[in-house]
Amino acid sequence: MDKTPQNLTETTLSSQAIFKGRIISVSLDQAQLPNGKTASREVVRHPGAVAILAVTDEQKVILVEQYRYPCGEVLLEIPAGKLDVHGEPPVQCAFRELAEETPYTAKDMTLLYTFYTAAGFCDELMYLYQAHGLTADSQASTDEDEFVRTVYLSRDEVQEALQSGKIRDSKTIIALQYWLLN
Repeated sequence: MDKTPQNLTETTLSSQAIFKGRIISVSLDQAQLPNGKTASREVVRHPGAVAILAVTDEQKVILVEQYRYPCGEVLLEIPAGKLDVHGEPPVQCAFRELAEETPYTAKDMTLLYTFYTAAGFCDELMYLYQAHGLTADSQASTDEDEFVRTVYLSRDEVQEALQSGKIRDSKTIIALQYWLLN
C-alpha cells in the first residue's frame, strides 16, 4: 500500500540568509515536510533568466561560445541572459540579450517554455523564446565583461553536436530539441 501523503507540499518554517551576492543569494531554510517532520533546505535564489532560439533565413541556428567559469570550460549555448534590469519584462530582456550577444536583432519573440534550471536547489526560472524576423545588426556590442563568439549550425550539425556531447548546456539542449522536432 502506498504511504505517500496526498499533500506533497513543504512549508517554510524559517529562512536564514547566509549569502547575498550581486546576482544570487543563498538561504538556509527549515521546512516542515508532509509527514510533519522538519528538514533543512539550502536554496539559491536567482532573479530568473531568458534564453533565445534564433534561426537565420538560411536555417542555421545562432549559438554563442563562451567560457563558463563555474564549469571551467567553453560551452556552446543559445544566447541568454539574466533578468537583471529592474522592472524589465522577460520578453524585453530576450530582445536585449539577443542584440547584446549576437549580431542580430529580432522583430518578434514567441514564448516557447518556462522551466526551472535546477529545481533541487535553485529557484531560477528560465523563459525560452523563439526569435522571429531576424535582422543583421553591425552595431551589436557585448557587455564589457562578456566575451562570446557567434557560431552557426545547420540541423545536421546540431544533431551531430548533440549526439557527440559537444553541447552540454541544458537550456540549449531543450531549445535545439524543440527546433529539431518542429
